[in-house]
Amino acid sequence: MCEPIRVLVTGAAGQIAYSLLYGIAKGDVFGKDQPLSLVLLDITPMMTVLDGVVMELEDCALPLLREVIATDKEEVAFKDLDVAILVGSMPRREGMERKDLLKANVKIFKSQGAALDKYAKKSVKVVVVGNPANTNCLTALKSAPSIPKCNFSCLTRLDHNRAKGQIALKLSVASDAVKNVTIWGNHSSTQYPDVSHAKVTVQGKEVGVYEAIKDDKWLKEGFIATVQQRGAAVIKARKLSSAMSAAKAICDHVRDIWFGTPEGEWVSMGVISDGNSYGIAEDLLYSYPVTIKDKKWSFVEGLSINDFSREKMDLTAQELLEEKETAFEFLASA
Repeated sequence: MCEPIRVLVTGAAGQIAYSLLYGIAKGDVFGKDQPLSLVLLDITPMMTVLDGVVMELEDCALPLLREVIATDKEEVAFKDLDVAILVGSMPRREGMERKDLLKANVKIFKSQGAALDKYAKKSVKVVVVGNPANTNCLTALKSAPSIPKCNFSCLTRLDHNRAKGQIALKLSVASDAVKNVTIWGNHSSTQYPDVSHAKVTVQGKEVGVYEAIKDDKWLKEGFIATVQQRGAAVIKARKLSSAMSAAKAICDHVRDIWFGTPEGEWVSMGVISDGNSYGIAEDLLYSYPVTIKDKKWSFVEGLSINDFSREKMDLTAQELLEEKETAFEFLASA
């Protein structure tokens, strides 16, 4: 059996982490023969809750879990990391302006980026989940100049999985019959869930999603709105934000970074836009279709972009540009 890898989860006393940690610790993400040291970071007032999480992990008696470290100190949490999953962030509170939310999170992710830069391995893979995920990820990336930009990504896999799920439901097929949906842009209500290049296997035959569904109006309106607003719909129903589905998406995202994407398939991830061929400004953290091999992602190239898609892609890019400008004002003064 190989040497343990060191994996950090922040916001570790929260509800997403509660659904996430078991999946990581039992081998769903890094494989059934990869031992782990699991590092759990949260704020000081949550440490008693975190003690309970540690007890439960111990009580699972998981053979791959060699060590659990619970801490409220960044210098402990970020030391010698192989993987950092940054779930914790300042949630939006009632009456809070978006710029106030950005300001609070710039402070958190500037500090965590600096800690990655100072303490983590330079090969560390960093996945940002805490919202606003794209801009938080860009803040961390900018605060860790010694770590390659391509090592940073943010989670849009939940949106990707939601899109797959909606198409599968519409066609009464299993979700794994649907492939190559794309989430473009921001993990927000401006994101563009795009199925113009997606395929679905129906009765043993692979066809385009538009051809299979034969309802362009739904695909351009109801489907997009459902995926864009799904997080809000879950909160309205549960009175809590998505946790089980978010944890599953994080596992999918990190597992694909670790083991790569299947031949002929791509996934959606928020990554640095430098060098993209889709007309999106550089230096944004934007969700693209990517393939992954040897722990390195590449843009899916050569997808045709029609006028409908162009407008949606530019709209979400504009929102990210505005978020970046606001965040960087705070970053300069933080």
